[in-house]
Amino acid sequence: MESSLFIELNLYTSLALFVVGFVGGMVSGFIGSGGAFVLTPAMMTLGVPGIVAVASNICHKFPKSLVGAMKRHKYGQVDVKLGLIMGLFAELGMLVGKQVMTGVKQSFGDVGTSLYVSVVFVVVLAVVGLFVLRDAYQMFQQEKTAGAEVPQETTRMARWVQSVRIPGTMVFFPSIKARVSLLFIVPLGFATGMLAATIAVGGFIGVPAMIYVLGAPALMATATELVIAFVMGLGGTILYALDGVVDIRLAMIILAGSLFGVQIGAIGTTYVKDSVVKLVMGLIMVIVLFSRFFYVPGYLSKLELIAPIQDATIAYLKLLGDATLVLAMAVGGIAIIIALIKGMADHRLAQRS
Repeated sequence: MESSLFIELNLYTSLALFVVGFVGGMVSGFIGSGGAFVLTPAMMTLGVPGIVAVASNICHKFPKSLVGAMKRHKYGQVDVKLGLIMGLFAELGMLVGKQVMTGVKQSFGDVGTSLYVSVVFVVVLAVVGLFVLRDAYQMFQQEKTAGAEVPQETTRMARWVQSVRIPGTMVFFPSIKARVSLLFIVPLGFATGMLAATIAVGGFIGVPAMIYVLGAPALMATATELVIAFVMGLGGTILYALDGVVDIRLAMIILAGSLFGVQIGAIGTTYVKDSVVKLVMGLIMVIVLFSRFFYVPGYLSKLELIAPIQDATIAYLKLLGDATLVLAMAVGGIAIIIALIKGMADHRLAQRS
């Protein structure tokens, strides 16, 4: 397979990667998705080929996810059993997804992997982001009507899944407070791993699946996803490293920033409502969606899949994509910090009364 281009690191790119890692770490600790849906586009914006961005992201993810999982485990938010079982099946999906990504690279080169990652990002972010925003809006409306936080209701799908009894496959999970057949866990874990291997983001499937299909609370689902991310990241790093597409420099710089950010994000979850977590997740997803969308025409033009686009137009679209990504990171970071400060203030007020 043709070798991928590793970007040159200078003071600017190193500082930019550190800041990106810090914000991605906050997002990871707060919503449990690993934060790669911010990190992967940010790395590509700096000129990193899609496959290298994905592989290096996966490499940095497993130690960061371990830190975040341990932090949130102290708050009783992690279902270790569910995380390890889903992580095991996610490794199988990781193996298949990695083959898809390397196949794209062999056929279309680094530009092809960048196009593939961008298109998948746009599609997945549009579906999941809008769904999460709708759910957050409904929760806010319920809280407004009730005048207090409304407990998350178990979906009809989750109630059905929990009612199915298949002998020899039933396992009790503390987060769900019910026994669930492993036959439901297998496809969810596999899909999580496959998506993670192709765009470095498995939480788009893992977190919603645990909430809406299995019936886990949002806070526990986001925390448990960190366990899954650790298991996937460890195996995925080895798989991609064997193909020589892991840039350890990028991984270590991002990891250095994210280890600080993940602490802030994890603490924030103890003071905010599930609806706030979902709102922040949905907002960042939708904004990042547009960031990647602006890059797609340029990739299509370079691969000669559409009529050639002038370099000036491609540069303008890239500028729009860069600006949108900065906006997404700013919105995410500021929203998490505001939620943390407000949550701590409300908590102190409640203790005094």
